[in-house]
Amino acid sequence: MLTRHFPMRFVAIVVFFAALWFILWRQLSGEWSVNDQYSYGWFVPFFAVVLFWLRWEDAPKAREIRGQKSEDTGQRTNNGEPIANNSKARAIAIGIAIVALLVLFPVRLFEIGNPDWRPLSWLHAICVVTITLIFLWSVGGKPWLRHFAFPVLFTLVAVPWVSLVEEPIVQGLMRVVAAVASEVVALFGIPAQLEGNLIRIPGGLVGVNEACSGVRSLQTSLMIGLLFGELKRLSIFRRIVLVAVAGAIAFVGNCIRAFSLVWVAASQNLTAVSRWHDLAGYGIVAAVFIGTLVAAAVLGRTKKEVSLWLGGAYGSEREQPPARRGLRPGGRSEISGQFRISNFEFRISAAALVWLIAVEFAAAGWYRAHEHDLARTARWEIQWPQNASNFHEIKIDDEKRRILRFDRGRAAAWTLPALNSTDAASWAARPLTCTLYFFRWNSGKNSALLASLHRPDVCLPAVGWNQTGDIGVKKYSVGPDLSLPFRHFEFRHGTGDESTQQVAHAFYCLWEDVGSPAAAKSQLPDMTTSPSEWTRDERIRAVLEAISVSK
Repeated sequence: MLTRHFPMRFVAIVVFFAALWFILWRQLSGEWSVNDQYSYGWFVPFFAVVLFWLRWEDAPKAREIRGQKSEDTGQRTNNGEPIANNSKARAIAIGIAIVALLVLFPVRLFEIGNPDWRPLSWLHAICVVTITLIFLWSVGGKPWLRHFAFPVLFTLVAVPWVSLVEEPIVQGLMRVVAAVASEVVALFGIPAQLEGNLIRIPGGLVGVNEACSGVRSLQTSLMIGLLFGELKRLSIFRRIVLVAVAGAIAFVGNCIRAFSLVWVAASQNLTAVSRWHDLAGYGIVAAVFIGTLVAAAVLGRTKKEVSLWLGGAYGSEREQPPARRGLRPGGRSEISGQFRISNFEFRISAAALVWLIAVEFAAAGWYRAHEHDLARTARWEIQWPQNASNFHEIKIDDEKRRILRFDRGRAAAWTLPALNSTDAASWAARPLTCTLYFFRWNSGKNSALLASLHRPDVCLPAVGWNQTGDIGVKKYSVGPDLSLPFRHFEFRHGTGDESTQQVAHAFYCLWEDVGSPAAAKSQLPDMTTSPSEWTRDERIRAVLEAISVSK
């Protein structure tokens, strides 16, 4: 039986923390699955568990460093600290852990309704990390806190960066990589002109999108650098050097990748770029992995012994870490000595597990209670102008399908003649080239999040268009009982005065096929009324009205 090798208290603690971390990782996986920049996050839980296990194998014995509990204020712990002070610190730590557990309820309530709200992901991760570190400190004191801190904190590398930090880095790296590639290409005699994060060559435009910007490789290199630094047990300074080396390899690799793709486009054709795009990306990841592994080996050659790095926790027994001896077969007493839990700690953990289960049921129940009256709204389709001048289908390539992850999509372009009416807007008084993209995401799988990731105000500036106007939302009647809300943007492209610049008007509509009377009566804005993120007040109102922003 399991209890013959592991005490029931040990099993209960493992179940609680497994559930605590599983809920966090499941929440983060929504972003990992829809955003290629964070797809590496799927590996982080596995690496975190492995790193924790390796730390567990050579952890200092709790019974040797924890000291005897006592109410006598005259006694001292093995660390020389007064028992009274230690008890006070424990009370404060337990209070912080309880607050973190209580915060999980509003966090989960808001996460279900706002799975794309990244500050919530950070708050959730910080709560989980805090609870875990406090428990480790309670069991093993400061030596355990120092010993296990890294594998516990490692998951933070997979938490999506908040937009205020990510967007400048994404846009900045895309432009830097594109600029470097265009300059190098020009040195080889290929005419190249930089337009935003696009490079114009005689054969057409080559784009440097987010996947090529170095952001994904930068974040992956951060994870790889931290991973190898931990496996080699390097000092903090050498870990920083290792991460810097991994980041430098990723940046140089992305510049080489962008240059190679432009070279392929110039020497062959734009179609050939798609054949090399993903292969070049995998090559960068391989280069970062191998390069970081070599750098870690070099930095680890002259490092001190692990026992010295840990402050001499093992003393003269460093050749045989105590935890390894405690994990010998048939060693229930050995494991009990290594992982000794008091009755109070066990009761707190059991209560925390019950609270965690109650939080999940209560948060999910809040939305389910308001979803019993869900009904389908008007579902509409596009009637394509097949007879329009110059009408032709636009092929949606595999790269766009992979990025957008839509279930069904179609695109076409055609030409409209100039309007002679005096009421026509100035931009409609000349022939217009129209392009229409229509995508549908089935319910579930973060459909609204996927639909809102790529909007005109996000994508067009990334390819060199400058937003010059946000005319707002207007409802256009398309049938007797149906009006669609479109947000109207204006963009310009090119240099010189306005008369020589290209002008583009983008109309954007995001429509949900399922709604409820509560959503219909809500004072929340239509999904199209915010050109970027929902405001904090709107997200709070959505939770109070049990309306999910991203289903």
